Amino acid sequence: MAPSDQRSPGPKTGVEGIIEAVADLLQTASDWVRQEAEAVVREKIVLPIQKLGLTLVSATAAGCLLVVGLIFIAVALYLLLASWLTHPGALLLIGGVYVLFSVVFIVIKVRSMQK
Repeated sequence: MAPSDQRSPGPKTGVEGIIEAVADLLQTASDWVRQEAEAVVREKIVLPIQKLGLTLVSATAAGCLLVVGLIFIAVALYLLLASWLTHPGALLLIGGVYVLFSVVFIVIKVRSMQK
């Protein structure tokens, strides 16, 4: 025998039906807001970050290739100088140029800081 407070299954009417309809409406509205928020986040945040990431990776790859190319050029110039001035002379000339550039840079920086 079933207790008297259990109701038989079937279409709900009255207050129960209204409550279920409001709950379904709220769930539908919640799902719609979630989908719209997801679309906005994807469009305004995720896609620009992906484009930025691809740009940074491309720039990094280009920079690495540039550095490798400059290293090969520097070695070739060193070998050329070494054939003209000997190896110690080439190293002395290259070191002297770097020291001269650093002194010029420091002088320019000090003057710009004093202004």
